[in-house]
Amino acid sequence: MRLIGFIMTKRVLLTIALTLASCAGMPAQGKSGLRPLPQARTTQEYNDYNAARAAIGGAALEAAADNFSARYPESELCVYLYSHALHVYQNEGNAPRILATGGRVLALDPDNSIALALTAMARADSITDNDPDRDQKVAQIRHDCARALKTMDSSLVLVPGVTPEEIVAYKGSLGSMVHSALGIMELKTGNDSGAEKDLKTALSLNRLGGDPSIYYHLALAQDHQKKYSDALASVEQAMQLASSNPDLQQLAEKEHDHLQKLARREP
Repeated sequence: MRLIGFIMTKRVLLTIALTLASCAGMPAQGKSGLRPLPQARTTQEYNDYNAARAAIGGAALEAAADNFSARYPESELCVYLYSHALHVYQNEGNAPRILATGGRVLALDPDNSIALALTAMARADSITDNDPDRDQKVAQIRHDCARALKTMDSSLVLVPGVTPEEIVAYKGSLGSMVHSALGIMELKTGNDSGAEKDLKTALSLNRLGGDPSIYYHLALAQDHQKKYSDALASVEQAMQLASSNPDLQQLAEKEHDHLQKLARREP
């Protein structure tokens, strides 16, 4: 049974993006969240920020962030450019650059909950059989996930006009990402019961609809514990939701066939 990289849906990313750079650099309007909106010090800095943020693609955005940071090393806006590149890399499924760019965000803002969650997810995906860095990765994932949950409120910067419902959805999405990272890490390190618990929590927190990848990994955790009926129900959910992801759809169908065979052998 093959594990695949965890892929967040675009709807989750759009919800999270509500809290990021779309209003960075605007004229001061007071605090919109627990942190004030970042400000450009000059009109030129503001214009250069907008030009950098207009770059297309993760690599171009990261390069633009590097150039902007070199020109304005003290700017409050640097972290928002790297955050934007981080989200684009997540859409592109580029795990190595998620880790690298997430590291740049965290160097500027150690309590950035989204960067903590995204890098934890990418690090969990990177764990392999006989991984020489497994213990180090597991410790870092646990640390970053705990910190992401702890800083969820204090690190929040809200775009003006965001509704309470959107804030609740954002927090649920972020919590779902954290527990998904923990669940996949536990699944890859043999803690199937812990994986099942965290993946179920991830599903319960995701208010934007079920994610097929979570259901697929949950099915594997339940399969390993010989909970075949539960695993079948989970993998069938994955199959229903994975139509836009042919690779995941194929894996879910293979796991479904495997579970049906096992279920038929049960007394």
